[in-house]
Amino acid sequence: MLGAMVISVLGAGMIGEALMSGLLRGGHKPEDLLFTTRRADHAQQLTAKYGVKAVETRAAVERADVLVVAVKPQDIHVTLEELSIAMTAHKLLVTVCAGLPTALFERRIGDVPVVRAMPNTPMMVGEAMSVLAAGRHATAEHVATVKTMFEHVGEVIELAEPQLDAVTALSGSGPAYFFYLVEAMVDAGIRLGLPRAIAEKLIIQSAVGSAKMLDESDDNPRSLREAVTSPGGTTISAIRELENRGVHTAVLAAIEAAHDRAVELGKQHDN
Repeated sequence: MLGAMVISVLGAGMIGEALMSGLLRGGHKPEDLLFTTRRADHAQQLTAKYGVKAVETRAAVERADVLVVAVKPQDIHVTLEELSIAMTAHKLLVTVCAGLPTALFERRIGDVPVVRAMPNTPMMVGEAMSVLAAGRHATAEHVATVKTMFEHVGEVIELAEPQLDAVTALSGSGPAYFFYLVEAMVDAGIRLGLPRAIAEKLIIQSAVGSAKMLDESDDNPRSLREAVTSPGGTTISAIRELENRGVHTAVLAAIEAAHDRAVELGKQHDN
């Protein structure tokens, strides 16, 4: 579906670079990709690594069929000014900016098709969870084009835009929660006398295997957890300690805080 479409990535940070890498792995030609970055040394590194040309924002907009806006939310207003000069209604705009609604882009740029995407950092290894939401002027064909793009870096689903802030809090920030838990478990292993490398190996493989069980099993997480939790055993002692310390409640509160921040970001910039 992407064919020979020219895709410009505005802001080739972690997410932008991962998307470019995935598109190239999926067969997109380097000459049909462009990117922007503020740092000349970073531009040189990415061009050497992928064979993709770095350009100024104006050229990225004018030459592209699809524009992926991957700048930081605090930089969005400068980017919107640049987009409004060269953007036309026959181009497709994809935003991966957390918390920023499609209405912001439509109001500042005009009646352009906008699709909002919320991927997460496992796209660096082709295992992202990306969620798409269509703006007012985006058609089913536009959404299908974006879906094809993000399928090169993982799984993709489509939801209504009001649900995207919850998605940001849950799966967008989700990898950080897992890394935080793994970090704590590794520290516990070291405290119990294991070398760091061994503790990391034990926990990382346990995480990989557990994720695979969750994905392939018909059982829900509670059932899988209870299957490991024998009465009077070691696991039940650990779970009881987590419950006594309110870990379940803390996780709920943490994700709600991330959601509230995503909503706040949208309100800050949507004016």
